[in-house]
Amino acid sequence: MRRGPLRLGDRVQLTDPRGRLHTITLAEGATFHTHKGYFRHDELIGAPEGSVVTSTGGVEYLALRPLLSDYVLSMPRGAAVVYPKDAGQIVAMADIYPGATVVEAGVGSGALTMSLLRAVGDGGRLHSIERREDFAAIARANVEGFFGAPHPAWTLDVGDLSEVLPRTAPPGTVDRVVLDMLAPWENVDAVAAALAPGGVLVAYVATTTQLSRLAEDLRDDGRFTEPQAWESMVRGWHLEGLAVRPEHRMVGHTGFLLTTRRMAGGVAAPVRRRRPSKGYSAQEEEWTPEDLGERAISDKKVRRVRRDLGAAPEA
Repeated sequence: MRRGPLRLGDRVQLTDPRGRLHTITLAEGATFHTHKGYFRHDELIGAPEGSVVTSTGGVEYLALRPLLSDYVLSMPRGAAVVYPKDAGQIVAMADIYPGATVVEAGVGSGALTMSLLRAVGDGGRLHSIERREDFAAIARANVEGFFGAPHPAWTLDVGDLSEVLPRTAPPGTVDRVVLDMLAPWENVDAVAAALAPGGVLVAYVATTTQLSRLAEDLRDDGRFTEPQAWESMVRGWHLEGLAVRPEHRMVGHTGFLLTTRRMAGGVAAPVRRRRPSKGYSAQEEEWTPEDLGERAISDKKVRRVRRDLGAAPEA
């Protein structure tokens, strides 16, 4: 469905001469209006992708099907989304391949889920677990809206990872685990049991506090290799003749990524020799939601997004 002429029900991204984007869903007899005129959807239905349509006000719009990155940044959301730059890093650095069995915990609005489903393909398996029913409903609507139907490789459960994963994944049967949650260290034991030897754990966290706690808990667990962490930043470039320079704005810090791999059963990871930094303390501390960077999302906003997606709870 992503090749060939534009069809009824297709989501189409319109780009005006100033680079502003508008997303519409093609419907028979419908029109697209701005303060500079309108055009009928029928002018695009049956036209090849990459066509240009002109409004009654003389404004030209380039019509293309949105890329996954476009869809993610424009779709309705409850929780914050994993940006495309981070989703691409997760897919590449976790080596998520067609046919893999992947567990994702912390679905949010479904942005990362779409990239993972693209990577595992129809023959793989993605088991997504989300604690909040309202976030799960929003994610399901977004994912099925993008693919046009329920994806054959996707299972979505509502609950805690530590309870759902042991019940649904026999030990050593999961190839990759991706965690996007407030306190991923609480699930280290469940993840270690489910991962096959050599399997990859990737965690996406927002703050250095979370990053530090997770790394130390993984080292203390002893069933994982030395964790590696990084962040990615994307800077666009202005291109016009010989005026080639960095853009004034960039996509900077969005989150930290941490990766580690499962050791073979009964084998301890080699102890890394390193000198503790000044101020390091191994004492137990009380971690509050504020320490971890938790941002409250209003129930009103979640209800509105669910209503807009047609995923409102039954009365």
